[in-house]
Amino acid sequence: MSRRSDGATTAGVLANSERSGSAGWRPQRDTLIRGASLLSFLLIWQVAAVLAQDTTVPYPAVVFSRIGSEVASMALPHHLGVTLLRVAISFAVAMVIGAAIGIAMGRWPVLDRFLDGWLVLGLNIPALVTIILCYIWFGLNDTAAIVAVAINKIPTVVVTVREGARAVDPRLMQVAHAYRVSQRRKFLQVYLPQIYPYLFAAARAGLSLIWKIVLVVELLGRSEGIGFQLNVFFQFFDIAGILAYTLVFASVVLVIEALAVRPLERRLNRWRPH
Repeated sequence: MSRRSDGATTAGVLANSERSGSAGWRPQRDTLIRGASLLSFLLIWQVAAVLAQDTTVPYPAVVFSRIGSEVASMALPHHLGVTLLRVAISFAVAMVIGAAIGIAMGRWPVLDRFLDGWLVLGLNIPALVTIILCYIWFGLNDTAAIVAVAINKIPTVVVTVREGARAVDPRLMQVAHAYRVSQRRKFLQVYLPQIYPYLFAAARAGLSLIWKIVLVVELLGRSEGIGFQLNVFFQFFDIAGILAYTLVFASVVLVIEALAVRPLERRLNRWRPH
């Protein structure tokens, strides 16, 4: 009997060690896969440059050298900072207004039916039209740029958050009401956590959309920013400059996603069962 129990204990220890070992290996494996993907991209780029033998497809070394020179001259950090500030303000405005409207439309069906036509219209107006109109109405300034970007993003936030508001479990709200939980605490600790996944889905989609629209806004009517510089490089047919600024800006957005958005999402959703 004791031998059987000892065998079972040993088997359990071995199984636990195998599980912990595989869990510890998983992050390293993911890192290796991402690293291999990046190296594959650089290899394909290098091969394409060798085969093209043309200035329209510069070598990776040429682009990285250009990044270094632009950083040394402080031109790239300046324009990158201006663009990131516009992205941050537009993103915050779009998320706050879009989330408020989405929660309201999900909560009150009458308001949902009333604003649904406006929402469909906002989703289908081209971003270029909104940008041009804002520049005409407000002038060629940062206010017009930020308003144009926010208007283009708000409808998509509304759609996503509205679905989250519709999916809120009424039983949890009833329990909170039965325990006489205050309205503020009920909203912050019972209602809002249930729509966190939808908020982060809107935030991720918004981050990828807003930075693209900001570049178009800067290209059309601003004298600073990544979009403005891309327009200058386009006029001089400077492919290395275009790729240098694009790679840096895309890398910054990916870093923000990896170091800020994902950890915050995991932290706020840790109460949910997996």
